[in-house]
Amino acid sequence: QVQLVESGGGLVLPGGSLRLSCAASGMSFSSYAMGWYRQAPGKQRELVATITSGSSTNYADSVKGRFSISRDNGKKMVYLQMNSLKPEDTAVYYCNANRGWDRKNYWGQGTQVTVSS
Repeated sequence: QVQLVESGGGLVLPGGSLRLSCAASGMSFSSYAMGWYRQAPGKQRELVATITSGSSTNYADSVKGRFSISRDNGKKMVYLQMNSLKPEDTAVYYCNANRGWDRKNYWGQGTQVTVSS
């Protein structure tokens, strides 16, 4: 059974930093592209960052230069380092695993990030 478990969310002041982690199990982790998405109240879920099985990365324009995605295939972990956080970064952040050739797609349960003074 595939599981993605996020951690590291919380309340942070504007300008602060957080590091989100996603632990994967029950899957051939290295064969999946991994991603972070977020959903703010009243808004659609949106892509934040992705990292391919070959560690190529892609970022939403709104987070470029502030967020960094990385993966550790040995530990089956994916991370999102978030710096210079803004109130508009407030959302539930979801971990995603995707493998295109067999259309496998999995989501974690989400972790809340709140940026507020």
